Amino acid sequence: MGKDAQVEARFADGPDSGRLQYEPPRLLFRGAQRRVYQGDDLKGVRAEAGDLVLADGSRFSLGEKAAANWAQAMLNPKGRLDKLGVKPGMRVAVLNLADDALAAELAELGVESAEDLAGLDILFYAADSAGELARLGDLVPTLADKGAIWVVSRKGKAAAVKDVEVMAAAKAVGLVDNKVVGFSETLTALRFTLRRT
Repeated sequence: MGKDAQVEARFADGPDSGRLQYEPPRLLFRGAQRRVYQGDDLKGVRAEAGDLVLADGSRFSLGEKAAANWAQAMLNPKGRLDKLGVKPGMRVAVLNLADDALAAELAELGVESAEDLAGLDILFYAADSAGELARLGDLVPTLADKGAIWVVSRKGKAAAVKDVEVMAAAKAVGLVDNKVVGFSETLTALRFTLRRT
């Protein structure tokens, strides 16, 4: 998940106030003008006197602690598997999702996709229809006690199911949502775990 704050900003062409959002790999400012920073724009970002300062001198007032946290996140961005909570040694399975990049990332981390759907720490499941969401109940028993299902679906205008529909389907089978991650440029992922009684 990214970062989001209401800020006062100072640019070469004057001050502005608006919403600052960091969703790797880009930083977006929405004020009187919309400004997007990514790639080389974010190299050398630093925290200084409570401001997040970019290489071009643009400054965003966040406060000492937040500015340091934002700078750290931009200088050392987490990889997708970090954001998704995948660690070496976990039992992970991928269902209904063709993603060669994910397979390569899992292999690089030393995590093999489990063939046996039992005791899973993480299950990635693509669901872009009511029928696919209806299958969630069948997948719950595949999870370990502290396991999670990431429901992956198209986002934006291409979305065939809305987040609220995904959440309702998961809640109906005893799951609770606790995280959302931009899975890729075109996909979003909602994380669900077993409801604790």
